[in-house]
Amino acid sequence: MSEQKKTFRVAIIGGGISGLAAANRLLDISKEKNTPIEFVLFEASSRLGGVIRSERRDGFLLEYGPDSIVTEKPEAVNLAKRLGLENEIITTNDANRRSFIVQNGKLHPVPEGFHLLAPSMVLPFVKTGVFSLRGKARMALELFIPRKENEDESLADFVRRRFGQEALERMAQPMVGGIYTANPEKLSLRATMPRFLDMEAKNGSVIRSLFKARRKQNQSLDKGTSGARYSLFISFKEGIQTLVDALEKRLPPESLKLNTKVLSVEITSSKSQVPSANDVWRILTDKNETYLFDSVCLALPAHASAELVSLIDSDFADELKSIPYASSATMNLAFKREDVPHKLNGFGFVVPFIEKRTVMACTFCNVKYAGRAPDGFVLLRAFIGGDLQPDMFALDKAEMIEGVRRDLKDLLGITASPLFVETAKWGRSMAQYHLGHLERIERINKNLKAFPSLKLIGNGYNGAGIPDCVRIGETAAEELINSHQTS
Repeated sequence: MSEQKKTFRVAIIGGGISGLAAANRLLDISKEKNTPIEFVLFEASSRLGGVIRSERRDGFLLEYGPDSIVTEKPEAVNLAKRLGLENEIITTNDANRRSFIVQNGKLHPVPEGFHLLAPSMVLPFVKTGVFSLRGKARMALELFIPRKENEDESLADFVRRRFGQEALERMAQPMVGGIYTANPEKLSLRATMPRFLDMEAKNGSVIRSLFKARRKQNQSLDKGTSGARYSLFISFKEGIQTLVDALEKRLPPESLKLNTKVLSVEITSSKSQVPSANDVWRILTDKNETYLFDSVCLALPAHASAELVSLIDSDFADELKSIPYASSATMNLAFKREDVPHKLNGFGFVVPFIEKRTVMACTFCNVKYAGRAPDGFVLLRAFIGGDLQPDMFALDKAEMIEGVRRDLKDLLGITASPLFVETAKWGRSMAQYHLGHLERIERINKNLKAFPSLKLIGNGYNGAGIPDCVRIGETAAEELINSHQTS
């Protein structure tokens, strides 16, 4: 008679996309390997998805958090396909596939072929009104700037060194700020966009590298390609929430504990003992319930995870607390098309910090993706706050709306009142990968070696986007299972 396998029990604390991806992977592994695995996902709020939230209102599709998934990293798209969502995927509209940048209170198209920091095409760069002649000349000198020893530096230092101050203020800061809500003086280039450092190391110039990449891409297109191809960004017909809903539907209902906050996490062993994957974890919730698990996966912001591990290892907790987070808000505003004078012939615009606006960026939602607004109407989505403008995030709702409407009047000519406004504030939600981040992660990983049955996942460690969070969550689930099976 074969010996019955012991059930492996895992606690996942946090119901954002990272925690959901980890839970889904555990479910897959259990079926693939015919291994008894039970997990409980604890979420303090009444809903899953974290900052991902999509809702319909009066025929408009509102995104309160991220509205796109980058396809360059395939993990989220692959997950969507496995969940049977391939027919729900939509790409950005082919028409008007460009964006704008604010310069002295006016919208200018981002030059075609411009990649965050540098151009890959000559003519659009020469013709653009975003930079002065002096600024363009300084940027062109990048081709002759000697390469530096391949070490980490801030985005600001890198751009100033290779392209000049104007390139930093007018393009790099707002473009990267729109992705990371970050202060370029603090942002680690190696932790966020190492490809630019690698371009410098390999070819001695970012511009030269981009031109080579464009030529290679054009040659590939000339030869033809096969298979499904997506644009750089995708979403779903009913918004990013579709991915969360599909994961929630697939997971066993009894494994999901909503409105349940974990108050403490304790382990039966201590750091002085030999690390073991067979440790037992005790979890206490705000419902005065106690659970026992073989492993724990903390899918929380680093500062929240720090609170839970502080009784286990205070030094470990201090490292987690030292990861800074920025706060930001999104504001959806609906208008009649006739009340918006601008052509809206792009996906949106970003605003340099030196323009001193309330809005950090704005998406023309119904231009970017189909089905975001009824015919004859417009949906705009403004971004406020970030690491550079915490004072804007701190505004009360009325002040924030007033500031956004003032910017939309100046930049898009909108004087009419919106049909409605929906605002979401996400406090301390976006991890900031400051200089020294990679070294900090190394120290955190060393601390984790003392607890082989504990995993940290989320946007605070090794990637901030949805594909990163999916990858990190799935990898953590696999590592926990492997550690358990080899112990």
